[in-house]
This record gives sequence, structure tokens and C-alpha cells, in this order.
Amino acid sequence: MTDTLSPASRRSATLEDIAREAGVSISTVSRALNDSPSVKRRTKQQIWQIARAHDYEFRASMPSGPIGADATIAVVVPAPQARDSRVSDPFFLELLAGIAEAARERNADLIISHLSPRAGLDLDYAMSTSRATGVIFIGQSSLHHEFNALAARDNRFVVWGAEFPDAQYCVIGSDNVAGGRRATAHLARLGRRRILFLGDTEAPEAEQRFRGYKQALDQAGIALNDVLIVPAHFEVHSAEAAVRSAIARGLKFDAVFAVSDLIAIGAIRALTRSGMRVPEDVSVVGYDNIPAARLVTPQLTTIDQDANLAGRMLVSKLIDKGDGPAISQRLETSLLIRESCGG
Repeated sequence: MTDTLSPASRRSATLEDIAREAGVSISTVSRALNDSPSVKRRTKQQIWQIARAHDYEFRASMPSGPIGADATIAVVVPAPQARDSRVSDPFFLELLAGIAEAARERNADLIISHLSPRAGLDLDYAMSTSRATGVIFIGQSSLHHEFNALAARDNRFVVWGAEFPDAQYCVIGSDNVAGGRRATAHLARLGRRRILFLGDTEAPEAEQRFRGYKQALDQAGIALNDVLIVPAHFEVHSAEAAVRSAIARGLKFDAVFAVSDLIAIGAIRALTRSGMRVPEDVSVVGYDNIPAARLVTPQLTTIDQDANLAGRMLVSKLIDKGDGPAISQRLETSLLIRESCGG
């Protein structure tokens, strides 16, 4: 590239200077520096290179760099039921990896937002302040109705979460009801009759897994017992404390269906530390099939939801949706039988 700007002008390069060196119009330079999709990628990259080489003074409203991509996707994680979001959650990381791989294949950049929406206004803020082509929200928290309202104003988003019959927005998620039913039915087939449900039924996905748990009990002729419904957050230590408390109260159970693998791992820790054997005394089934499920002892039987496929579907729905809302889609689940259930 020929250096046509003088040393003095490098300190105060103008749009006219950059346009002259790039051989394009001033309006093209302006659009390129604002990352407009109307400017070809190669031209945009050339203009940014010239601007940086000559210390162009970027305005605060401009993006921090030339994207050179066909799209930009922002990922936002709503706060789950007024608790802090856990970006380090293993399933979230698996899902994020799937999104990132799909985005790269589609020549799209990925932004992880610091926002953690707790209300409808937060969702509006996440959409209105983002420079992204579209937004992927990981989880609905308690904001389903707020997402419906948002979709009427701005449909440049998709959600990973639970599917609701009245949803006006695109949701990608696993068949949580079928997954919960499959896990519980397997425990019932093993002869387990006092199956403890471990999880937070306020979370939409967990509530649907709980619904599947109840259906499987009914199909197996096992009465629902409220004392066997034990709340726990999506954390190992929360689950371990909940199970240890249940054991200390004298609660009798011969199986655990945990709504996530982290919760299941916490349950196994509590059981073994209390002198109970898994699976001889208590069978345990989790949900998610995170990598750690294969590494714990005993290896965890779990419901698999394909995080890689989910990430690809989220990206595809967002980029290919056109002007209207994309169509929701549900992923099938499968039971992976390992050592923790004894069969």
C-alpha cells in the first residue's frame, strides 16, 4: 500500500484523506468505518487498515474494529430466577462452543455480552444497544412474557430454553418433558420406587423436566410424594447440601433424578460421604451429558441433549430467518446409560 499522507496529516487524518488513498468515495469510507454491511468486506478491511495506519481519530459511536464478517452475533445470558448467571456452567460452555463453531462456519463474529437481563427493560436495552446483527439469549429465566413483548418490537433474536405454546419468538431447546420422563421411567424399570426429584422447578426447563418426572411416575403406577421433591440450584454445592439435609432428616429414597449433571454430581458426593453406595443403594440419573459426567465415579447416567447441534441451530435460525420470526424447533433427547444407575 502506498503511503500518501504526510507525517503531520497522520495525526489528524480526515475521511477525505482516507477516501483519496483508498480510491473510494467519502460516503463509502464513512459506511465502512461504521461497519455497514453495504460495503464489501475487502473494501472495508482496506479502509480500516488505512485509517489505523494514519491514526484516524475514531468516534465513540464507531465499532472498535473492522469485523470483516457477514454477521455479528451477541450472546446474552439472563439472570436465572434473580440469581447470578453462571457463565462457567459446563453445559453453557458446551453450548457456547457449538455457537462459536457454527458462527465461524457462517463467517460471523461472536460477542459475549456482559449484560444479565432481569426484566423486560433489560431485554430492550440488550437489543437496542447491541451493534450485533442479532442476539442469542441463553435461557429465559422468568422472562417468557417479556420475550413475547420484545418480539413484537424487535425479532432479531432467538432463545435457547423451554418451549411454550404461546411463544411469539423463536425457541430452540431439548424436549425437556420427554427427557424427564425417559430418565424417571428408566429408574422405575430398575425397580426403584422412591425416586427423589432434585432441582429448581422455578426454572422453565427444570419445570418441564419435573412434568416428565410426574408423567413417568403415573405411568409406572407410583404415587407422587411431595416429600421426595427436593429443591436445589444448578450448582454442585447446592445439590450436595440439599441431599445431605434430606438424609439427615431421615428421608428414605432409592433413586435420584437430577435436573442437571452438576446437581447429580452433588447428589453423588452427598450420598457417598454419608456412607451410601451408588448405584447399589441409590441410583442416580442426571441431565445434560456434560464432559464431567464421564469422569466422575461412578460414571453418570444422563439425558443427552446435543449442545453442538443446538449451537448450530441457534446460529442458523438467527442468520437465515429473514424479516419475520424464525420457527421454533425442539431437539430430541436420549438416555445414556452408564454406571450410576446400575442398569
